[in-house]
Amino acid sequence: MMGAIVYHWGWQHVFLVMGALGIVISVVWMFTIYSPKDHPKINAAEYDYIAQNGALVELDQPGAKKDAGPKWSYIGQLLSNRMMAGIYLGQFCINALTYFFLTWFPVYLVQERGMTILKAGFIASLPAVCGFIGGVLGGIISDWLLRRGNSLSVARKVPIVGGMLLSMSMILCNYVDADWMVVGFMALAFFGKGIGALGWAVMSDTAPKEIAGLSGGLFNMIGNLSSISTPIIIGYIIASTGSFKMALVFVGVNAFIAAFSYLFIVGDIKRIELKGVTRDAPAEDGKAPVAR
Repeated sequence: MMGAIVYHWGWQHVFLVMGALGIVISVVWMFTIYSPKDHPKINAAEYDYIAQNGALVELDQPGAKKDAGPKWSYIGQLLSNRMMAGIYLGQFCINALTYFFLTWFPVYLVQERGMTILKAGFIASLPAVCGFIGGVLGGIISDWLLRRGNSLSVARKVPIVGGMLLSMSMILCNYVDADWMVVGFMALAFFGKGIGALGWAVMSDTAPKEIAGLSGGLFNMIGNLSSISTPIIIGYIIASTGSFKMALVFVGVNAFIAAFSYLFIVGDIKRIELKGVTRDAPAEDGKAPVAR
């Protein structure tokens, strides 16, 4: 869509159209998004179901506990937790694959493989389509493993580890000459990246209930550190070696580290409990809840 806008009206109009679209979506959001308690169509059974399955439905209500929000000490607890550190490391490495395809892959097709810009633009979209298919398939595989009685750890790790190992196939591009084989291996690599991109599913399984936003924000921040460093590192590799060969190896190594992290660092995937948080114990035999 943005390409068509640039072609017909110029690059300035991309900012006008996309900015206006963002404002429209924001207005729609304001009038259609409600907290569970305030939603006009919710009934008591639905509300109770949401609350009983862990949602913090009272968090934004008057009288809600205010000590459950983020504190600096919670960041330390997240970073020092081995499981969360492994998840964050995995996301850092997975983002390296994403940003290789977003930034350097079209350049690779033009400079290393001699394609025209027009052809490279079309070819660069094919791995993304495969990544889209892999992203849906990864979720299907994970849910299928859960329904088969496997543990949460197995259901999440199998597609992530398998997808990352599949992504390493991009290194094989260093050993082939035919364009169709290059496109095939890159499509396979992005397909694997899509299968393994279950980071947010894992976050929903592990983030402490009191700071789901902070945990997710830290997850995003660490992932985006890779988004900053990966294009720069690849640029230095190409400048120093004169080719993309070691750049592809660098991206493949990131995929391997992500798989290694989930296999040997993360351990059992489970929700962590924050230290220093007051919680209400469930009521027993009609008694009032007890703070603990």
